[in-house]
Amino acid sequence: MAKKNPMLLRVLGIRSSFNSLVVFLIVVVASAIVAVTVSLTGKNGVCPENLMGRESSGESRAGCNLFSGKWVFDNVSYPLYSERQCSYMSDQLACEKWGRKDFKYQNWRWQPHECNLPRFNATALLERLRGKRLVFVGDSLNRGQWVSMVCLLESSIPTAHKSMHSNGSLTTFKALDYNATVEFYWAPLLVESNSDDPVNHRLPDRIIRAESITKHARHWTGADILVFNSYLWWRREKMKVLWGTFEEEDGIYKEIETLRSFEMALRTWSDWLEAHVDPTNTQLFFVSMSPTHSRADEWGTASDQNCFNETEPITKDRHTGRGFDTKMMQAVEATIERLRPRGLNVQILYITQLSEYRKDGHPSIHRKQWDPLTEDQLRNPSSYADCNHWCLPGVPDAWNELLYAYMFAK
Repeated sequence: MAKKNPMLLRVLGIRSSFNSLVVFLIVVVASAIVAVTVSLTGKNGVCPENLMGRESSGESRAGCNLFSGKWVFDNVSYPLYSERQCSYMSDQLACEKWGRKDFKYQNWRWQPHECNLPRFNATALLERLRGKRLVFVGDSLNRGQWVSMVCLLESSIPTAHKSMHSNGSLTTFKALDYNATVEFYWAPLLVESNSDDPVNHRLPDRIIRAESITKHARHWTGADILVFNSYLWWRREKMKVLWGTFEEEDGIYKEIETLRSFEMALRTWSDWLEAHVDPTNTQLFFVSMSPTHSRADEWGTASDQNCFNETEPITKDRHTGRGFDTKMMQAVEATIERLRPRGLNVQILYITQLSEYRKDGHPSIHRKQWDPLTEDQLRNPSSYADCNHWCLPGVPDAWNELLYAYMFAK
């Protein structure tokens, strides 16, 4: 029996056995309420109300912040899939295939401080996606998250019951028995740009049509779940903005400070959402900035080094580096906040801090090299280490576990 609180007894003036019986009944009823509450949170201790709380700069109003936690080494339950067995693995992310010998990067599990993430269940998610479209829109980091999602799902589907098809910027994975698609659309700057070709997009001059998104958005229209990101391609001081079309010779170009041009693009994006998305049928997500690990002095190593040869996460709580721009994230938050009074709820997946710890999770030199390496590069491997993208299995799987939690919270 629960221990009586002396202060409570004094306040109530309990003297008689009858009053003691009243206290006992109160305790029993309270215990029953607690039991019901626990049962509603599910086996993983994740309360749906906690997941639905709005996040502001990573702080949860509902008591459980899924984005605040630590990485726990777990070589029993992780990885969630095998690189070699994923039929659609990308050579840009297949670190084991391209020579990485340490595999601990596959065994880390994200553990929120105050609750547990629900265990990813591919069959349950496929049922949730039956007859629906899940579309990732953005750059190569978002494509990596899409590849992760495909790998998480496709092992549960027989070979003859799944397919992959590419058509320009749109690539579609289909689970045939579920009539479900998981798609990726290449739009690294969200709005129309001269970097929209899914293959040939690395141009010295980066130009956007800040007020034009329809060319891209017609491919997303009608999606049931939309997951956006855009950051890596904005990492420069200024951006050229075009008024007119790329086909016209008399278009007006103006070089604008990048943050301002980013805000213009976000405004166009949010206007499209307001005009074309039914909030009762569509879940909307925006993935925060994925940090880079290009300066090893951020974690106490030589300043001329980077993620090359890193095999352990950063363990310092709340560690922050210089591989992301706070003002750009604030612009995303402000844009999304303006949508709320208009009936649109875009859930931000705050993956920045949790990814910041994972200096060990990048491909480094263990990926397909699209251009032949020079002798100087071969002598200095850190000079061509990829510290932007992420090995799979790895960090993007945790991003998808967070996405999974919010998808099932609806």
